[in-house]
Amino acid sequence: MLRRSLSRLCAGEEKRVGTRTVLVGHRAVPDTEAYVAQKFCDNRIVSSKYTLWNFLPKNLFEQFRRIANFYFLIIFLVQVIVDTPTSPVTSGLPLFFVITVTAIKQGYEDWLRHRADNEVNKSNVFVVENAKQVRKESEKIKVGDIVEVKADETFPCDLIFLASSSTDGTCYVTTASLDGESNFKTHYAVRDTTVLGTDEAIDTLTATIECEQPQPDLYKSLGPENLLLKGATLKNTKKIYGVAVYTGMETKMALNYQGKSQKRSAVEKSINAFLIVYLCILVGKATVCTTLKYVWQSNPFNDEPWYNEKTKKERETFKVLRMFTDFLSFMVLFNFIIPVSMYVTVEMQKFLGSFFISWDKEMYDEEIQEGALVNTSDLNEELGQVEYVFTDKTGTLTENSMEFIECCIDGHKYKDCLSEVDGFSQTDGPLKYYGKSREELFLRALCLCHTVQIKEADQVDGLVAHPERKCTYISSSPDEIALVKGAEKYGFTFLGLENNFMKIRNQKNETEMYQLLHVLNFDPVRRRMSVIVRTSTGQLLLFCKGADSSIFPRVQQEEIQQTKVHVDRNAMDGYRTLCVAFKELTEKEYDRIDRQLNEAKMALQDREEKMAKVFDDTEADMHLIGATAVEDRLQEQLAETIEALHAAGMKVWVLTGDKMETAKSTCYACRLFQTSTELLELTARTVGDVLNVFLVPRSWTLSQEYGLIIDGCTLSLILNPSQDSGSSNYKSIFLQICLKCTAVLCCRMAPLQKAQIVRMVKNTKGSPITLSIGDGANDVSMILEAHPLGINPCHASVCRDKGKEGRQASRNSDYAVPKFKHLRKLLLAHGHLYYVRIAHLVQYFFYKNLCFILPQFLYQFFCGFSQQPLYDAAYLTMYNICFTSLPILAYSLLEQHISIDTLTSDPQLYMKVSDNAMLQWRPFLYWTFLGAFEGLVFFFGVYFLFQNSSLEDNGKVFGNWTFGTIVFTVLVFTVTLKLALDTRFWTWMNHFVIWGSLAFYVFFSFFWGGVIWPFLKQQRMYFVFAHMLTSVSTWLAIILLIFISLFPEILLIVLKNIKEKNHQPELSTKHTLPCPGNAAVCQRIRGCVSSVQGAGAGLVTFAHPPQITKGSDHGVHSPRKLSGLLRAFFHCWGGGLPLEVEISLKFSPLLLQVVEASTARLC
Repeated sequence: MLRRSLSRLCAGEEKRVGTRTVLVGHRAVPDTEAYVAQKFCDNRIVSSKYTLWNFLPKNLFEQFRRIANFYFLIIFLVQVIVDTPTSPVTSGLPLFFVITVTAIKQGYEDWLRHRADNEVNKSNVFVVENAKQVRKESEKIKVGDIVEVKADETFPCDLIFLASSSTDGTCYVTTASLDGESNFKTHYAVRDTTVLGTDEAIDTLTATIECEQPQPDLYKSLGPENLLLKGATLKNTKKIYGVAVYTGMETKMALNYQGKSQKRSAVEKSINAFLIVYLCILVGKATVCTTLKYVWQSNPFNDEPWYNEKTKKERETFKVLRMFTDFLSFMVLFNFIIPVSMYVTVEMQKFLGSFFISWDKEMYDEEIQEGALVNTSDLNEELGQVEYVFTDKTGTLTENSMEFIECCIDGHKYKDCLSEVDGFSQTDGPLKYYGKSREELFLRALCLCHTVQIKEADQVDGLVAHPERKCTYISSSPDEIALVKGAEKYGFTFLGLENNFMKIRNQKNETEMYQLLHVLNFDPVRRRMSVIVRTSTGQLLLFCKGADSSIFPRVQQEEIQQTKVHVDRNAMDGYRTLCVAFKELTEKEYDRIDRQLNEAKMALQDREEKMAKVFDDTEADMHLIGATAVEDRLQEQLAETIEALHAAGMKVWVLTGDKMETAKSTCYACRLFQTSTELLELTARTVGDVLNVFLVPRSWTLSQEYGLIIDGCTLSLILNPSQDSGSSNYKSIFLQICLKCTAVLCCRMAPLQKAQIVRMVKNTKGSPITLSIGDGANDVSMILEAHPLGINPCHASVCRDKGKEGRQASRNSDYAVPKFKHLRKLLLAHGHLYYVRIAHLVQYFFYKNLCFILPQFLYQFFCGFSQQPLYDAAYLTMYNICFTSLPILAYSLLEQHISIDTLTSDPQLYMKVSDNAMLQWRPFLYWTFLGAFEGLVFFFGVYFLFQNSSLEDNGKVFGNWTFGTIVFTVLVFTVTLKLALDTRFWTWMNHFVIWGSLAFYVFFSFFWGGVIWPFLKQQRMYFVFAHMLTSVSTWLAIILLIFISLFPEILLIVLKNIKEKNHQPELSTKHTLPCPGNAAVCQRIRGCVSSVQGAGAGLVTFAHPPQITKGSDHGVHSPRKLSGLLRAFFHCWGGGLPLEVEISLKFSPLLLQVVEASTARLC
């Protein structure tokens, strides 16, 4: 039996961490080796929150942690224990409704998580046992099992790669579910087990693996080259064998799963503040009524009238206890002023409202066949409150689709493919290195220094190849593919990797073979990557490519200047630049590097640090060959979107790792910086220089826009100051400068620096709402930093790209949109509307409950503070649940006080609701006074009606339940019609719920009072409603009181409309239309326009080219219809020279948009 050892041992005297020993195939360990059996978890994935057994207690515990639910629970218990004026049902039933609806929602969401878990856990996998394949469910995999995975299957757990169907022991995987990259990555099998490529051979393996305990280091590293992570997918390889080392919740993917923390939005903070005010009002009402009750009862006749004498027990009760009991009774009587149902309505509004973002067809991208995604519905309204936008550049502002533009070799520029046989025109004669010219060496470097793979297939998950090619280039970076294609344009073609040999075809159509010895992979800290290859003649070469800032310090200084000129020029043109270098290695140097790399890879502790040190030592003393320029196209409508965000009052910060010149050029192209913007550049490399730059006094002009540019080096000095005097003040001064700038560009940024910037801004005074936009794994730290913890203000985060790169960012973001342009509608339209809707919902709930309870409070002054209810128990219970809940829910989902087109076209409307404008104390007090006014009208209007309690000719007297029912009827109709007055966007659903709720109230009142209910001890509402409506006085009173209550609101609406009409600004728009340039035709146009009849005054000017009509002004002043004006344009317009049409209208902005849209169609 073949016995191998795959031990991973810690080197040196370093501090050891916990390790685990895995028996491959569960083979017994020989007696000579000490082994302590370890227990590992199974392979079940559990992302759900509840089980069938703990759902009820756990969910109830979580719900009653909310103060409003706990408050109503206490009220309910008081009603059960103490003799209160209302039934426990009046507070118990609404509380039960709220708890039940919330539990159903949370239970459904958890059921979806259970279902998703079962799909993974119950999926079939194949395990090799006794040289045979055994089908098992994924959850039954154990640590040590040898698993077979076939092409296009997902790895069921974290595996050590043992062997594959390819003879060289390689496989290709995509890690879209881990880091968002759908392109291929190469992994290598353990060298000792590469030959075990069959079930029989792999079953003969006896080995142990010593590895570190599970670590959630997914973001820092995807693990060693032979570790296959759960969630990755096998590609372009028939099958592989691997041994399970981490399973279930110990896999790296599971350890990196972060449940969404509960985040409080500005709306929720406002709700809590208003809730405290209404709690004070409630306590105040209960205190006043309790005090006045005992003042009233100080008169013996009032305290104990002849018809209601006290019992002996009541006389002996301690007075303070009686007062406390009465206080609790009043609290119960008035407790409905606290809108407990508001919380469930808000949750339903957020949950259902989030679907409108996902359903938005304008935010659907045909290329990737996906639309917007909502991961956190709790923050919908925060999209309307964003103040700072932090965005990545590459892949977010740009398409991340690279095209090779030009290259520079030894200071000579090569842009287009020339016709010479060798592909280049020699300017200074060829410089020989190892028998090859510099140009050929440069092209060989482009063909060898990369991780590009070739797939012989039509469809791939990677980038699309040239249609004429039968093979496709695939890589984790589009830059690499662009460079390989650039080398191919000049005659050097990469043919692929086979058995660790890289094949290229040179300009003479000869195939060259290079043995690939090591790949020093790219990382964002080094900002470069290298390969070590052996030529067919045995020479050892290291090729390196990377950013100029990481290459220039590692090459001969005399070689830099001639290349740096081209790099700087290309960066100013907006191109992405990379420098290429090489050096020759001796056998002795290579042996040392090989040994150090293997030791670093085998380390259990500080593996990344050791690898980085070896890379740093290896990539030194190189020779610079040249540089490349690659273009990354800007996204469509990028400039328009950023201009709209600026106009909406948002400050946009670009955080990128690119060169300053490249990023600066991109910022000008996308109009982040305007030509009039004064730029402040902070690029000092020493503390003293930075201090001097900061302390230079400057006069900030309000009319001048400022932009700031800073690099990562300077940022490190500012955010991580030294301990010397004055350095601790850098951060505050830097922040003051940033806040005065309309746009900020931070370049040469590391991922953690992006997170530091977001953290710095969101912790400033006022806690502004921040939004982070990124498209890849390197943006996750920035996106996560935009998520506050605890009670900090809430900050939204958006993942820009859900396509090529962005799955990981998408998972960690609150929202995901396909393109940057969709951010405009997401914020300006959806965010604006969500905020307005929920703000109106919150204010309306407090308003309608104040209208509801104020008459109950006033009624106590007329019933001797006896705690007599004004409303029937059924009305108390049904008011918030049935009679008034659906209209406001429909309003909060469908209302569009301004059309979506207007919101997206006029970004300044966004500022009208910024800073939580609709939930400030001023609008809150307006709604409170409105509710108080209407409550007074309800009560005293009916009170004056009952001055003569005989409301019919027959002299029959109406009682207190009729009084309360009339008040309640006026109340229900008034608050519902108030919502109808506020509605600007009517749909069939609004009509249905508003008029349907009123009809349901009438029907319920007839039904409730028309039946003798056997479970009620007292039939006090029997026939009350029907009898009430037989009185003409009651009808007139109800209609009059409703009108009086709504009259102030109606008056405000009328005055507002008159004010807007009188102060309508004169707006103008210009369009250039083709016309024949013929005076006769122009006269026809003028005649047609003049002949249009209608209303509305305006001016239409036709300005012609000077050579046709010099000094002529065809102005028309006449009344006409707007639609007729447009028809005249269509009727008379013809092709020819340009015609400028200027329309100045005293119309609404909406009509102006119609003009713009219609004339644009003419163009």
